Amino acid sequence: MTALWIAHVTVTDAEAYGRYAKEAGPAIAAHGGVFLARGGRYQQLEGSDRARNVVARFPSFDAAVACYHSTDYQAALAHAKGASERDLVIVEETSPATE
Repeated sequence: MTALWIAHVTVTDAEAYGRYAKEAGPAIAAHGGVFLARGGRYQQLEGSDRARNVVARFPSFDAAVACYHSTDYQAALAHAKGASERDLVIVEETSPATE
């Protein structure tokens, strides 16, 4: 089953967060991650608002978790710490309903 990496972010230091984004993209791609949404238009309907929303699909739940814990991603993440407030969750996708 594929998995989604869903992040809700408030950027507090655009320059440092830009370094994170530049390094995180290749780390995510190296684990089979593909961006589905990356900071586009959104409408907050419930819960806490964060201005940047990112969704990436990975080939499996384990690949998404491995990406997060990888050396390359953790190096990128060091730029985001202190430069953003983030919520990140990995969710396993379900199979489409069959009729």
